[in-house]
Amino acid sequence: MKKRILIIEDDPHLREGIRLNLHLGGYEVLCAASGQEGLFFWKSEKTDLVILDRMLPDMDGLRVLEDIRKMDKNFPVLILSAKGETEDRKNGLRKGCDDYMSKPFDLQELELRMERLLYRVKEGGRSSEEDYLFGDNRIDWERRVAIAGKEEVSLTDQEFRILRYFAENPGKPVSREAILTRALGYAAPIATRTVDNFLVRFRRYFEKNPRKPEFFKSIRSVGYLFDPFGEKKGKEDKD
Repeated sequence: MKKRILIIEDDPHLREGIRLNLHLGGYEVLCAASGQEGLFFWKSEKTDLVILDRMLPDMDGLRVLEDIRKMDKNFPVLILSAKGETEDRKNGLRKGCDDYMSKPFDLQELELRMERLLYRVKEGGRSSEEDYLFGDNRIDWERRVAIAGKEEVSLTDQEFRILRYFAENPGKPVSREAILTRALGYAAPIATRTVDNFLVRFRRYFEKNPRKPEFFKSIRSVGYLFDPFGEKKGKEDKD
């Protein structure tokens, strides 16, 4: 049976672009141009996931999310927002959204994130995510902590998102720009060593020898590669 997606987005061009892309991907799609209309469809029609605009003409998208959460704490909701600030992302997560993407975004990435959310949902409830294991390390996605040996580290929001991005792209070279825009949600590339600083932290957390990393490797002229098996070799830069 086809999954049914509800799009609540007031921009007609963006709404139609998402609708067409999902339709071609085999989904059934309902569209709403306002928060009130979206809540009406959500209450009256059977849907499997909501794509929710953060800023709607009649009510704040977070208010729509709150109304959904009052009736169903587990229903998957993915927020789209023109606001790329970390604090706004945190606000959406606090209110109970399952994922958050900043505009502009890649339609294929949107569909991949939807598939991940839909996979987690089983018979009306959300399945708990399994811990992610690599080497002697473990990431507890539910608790947002990393366990390296006997040491437990509470992950910041940005650390969590970058680790999630690496875990979703194992063995693939990824650029600093991709990490900044896709994992952290920056609207445009920024000339910064922010990503390098995070990698220094990850090596300190997870590597036996941070100077000779097995898992978080530098790829010259590209960026970084996460190798969960510690087997692939890359040309490492000195950061």
